[in-house]
Amino acid sequence: MTEGFDGRKRETLRRFAAIGAAAPFVGTASADDADDANETREAIRGYVPTTPGAHFSKLRDDLRLGTGEAQYHLRKLEEAGAIESVKDADYRRFFPAGRFDETDKRALGYLRRETPRGMILALLRDPDATGADLASALGVSRPTISAAAADLERAGLLDRTDGYALTEPERLLTLVVRYADSFDAEAVAFADEAASLVAYDP
Repeated sequence: MTEGFDGRKRETLRRFAAIGAAAPFVGTASADDADDANETREAIRGYVPTTPGAHFSKLRDDLRLGTGEAQYHLRKLEEAGAIESVKDADYRRFFPAGRFDETDKRALGYLRRETPRGMILALLRDPDATGADLASALGVSRPTISAAAADLERAGLLDRTDGYALTEPERLLTLVVRYADSFDAEAVAFADEAASLVAYDP
C-alpha cells in the first residue's frame, strides 16, 4: 500500500516538477540539496503558478506531501523569493512572486471557495440574477448566499447597492477562464463558453 502511494506521489511530483523547471522563477536548488528535495521544490514551483491562490492544505494534498515536508519547502521557496503567500481568513494562500496584484489575490481567494465561486460564475452568466436565483442555481439557502455576498462585498468584488453586481467582472472572467482547470468542472464548462471573449495575455 505504501509503495503504491509513494509511486503516485513520485508521479505527481515529477509532473509538476517538469512545469516548475520551466517556470521563470529564480532558481532555488543547490548542489547540496538532495534529489528528492529538488524534485519536491520544483513540483511546488510548477504547482503554484497553475493553481494560484491554493491554500496550504490543498497544495499539500494535491502534491501528496507530508505537512512538515510541505512547510519546509514552501518556506525555502518564499525565502528565495520564488513564491509569496497571504493570509486569507483561516487560510494561507500561495502565489508565484510578483505576478498578481492585491485585487487579483483577493479574487483568486474567493474563486477557490465553492459558494462564492458559484455566485461569481452565475453573475457572470446573468448579471441580473437575484439572491433567490443564486440560491436556486447553487442549491444553497438564501442566508448562505447573503453571507457569501457580504464577504464578497467586503473584498470589493460585489456591490449590493441595487441587487448583486460584480465590481470587477472583466477581471473575474479573465481569472476564471485562465485558471478554470484548477477550480472545478463547472468553471471548466464556463471557460469553454467564455474563452472567446477573453484575449489571452501570458
